[in-house]
Amino acid sequence: MNKTVNQRAWWFVLPVVLLVAFNAVIPLMTVVNYSVQESFGSNMFFWSGVRWFEEVLRSERFHASLLRQLAFTAAILAIEVPLGLAIALAMPRRGPWVSVCLVLMALPLLIPWNVVGAMWNIMALPTIGLLSETLHALGFDYNYTREPGAAWFTVILMDVWHWTSLVVLLCYAGLVSIPDAYYQAAKIDGARPWAVFRYIQLPKLRYVLTIAILLRFMDSFMIYTEVVVLTGGGPGTATTFLSIDLVKTALGQFDLGPAAAMSLVYFLIILLMSWLFYTLMMRNQSR
Repeated sequence: MNKTVNQRAWWFVLPVVLLVAFNAVIPLMTVVNYSVQESFGSNMFFWSGVRWFEEVLRSERFHASLLRQLAFTAAILAIEVPLGLAIALAMPRRGPWVSVCLVLMALPLLIPWNVVGAMWNIMALPTIGLLSETLHALGFDYNYTREPGAAWFTVILMDVWHWTSLVVLLCYAGLVSIPDAYYQAAKIDGARPWAVFRYIQLPKLRYVLTIAILLRFMDSFMIYTEVVVLTGGGPGTATTFLSIDLVKTALGQFDLGPAAAMSLVYFLIILLMSWLFYTLMMRNQSR
């Protein structure tokens, strides 16, 4: 019996393919074109080969920005993933408070990124900000506009407030999907809460945590708007991450060739590290 294959479904996929090609592939090819050419006025271009890539990879400025970016991402993952998991475990599973908790957790995610930066900028102002006044009352000398440590603390605190909710919602969805039969069996065996978490909840959440870590890694590695509005990359270059350094090179200095090469290196770093994260975590789960 021959099975008839209907190819009409491809017509529904075609608009998506065209949209992706227009929004991703064509701009990417433009960046690749700029990265191998020297640009001058009147749209004059001269072939430069891999010169810009060599300059970017040898640049101390790029290395410093990359180290700051890696340090920020590591701090974000170390704080937000355990904190989000702990909050999800503490949230109720049934009753009217479930909706209230979910709405409260979702509120920070609904605020635009530039508004988040402006909110924390106002709260952290050295003289009138609520955060600065609270820290001064506790005996801390806090001024994020002059002290790199205070600027890092403010940026990390802002990101934790903004994005921990994403980890909470993902972990909560994973916890709710665990069948009650597992908890009933653990209750019959007299398992303590730590044993339930270790042998039931954590194994069932591994795929969810993998997604949460990957999403937060990619988002934190590409952070731009919130930090620019809050600190502008300062004081000095203390919070100048890769994305901010890239925009300064492209728009501030108008060095299109080095900026294009840096953006491609930036893209490959994110792609490579995301692949490594995913491969290592899936390999541990298969074991």
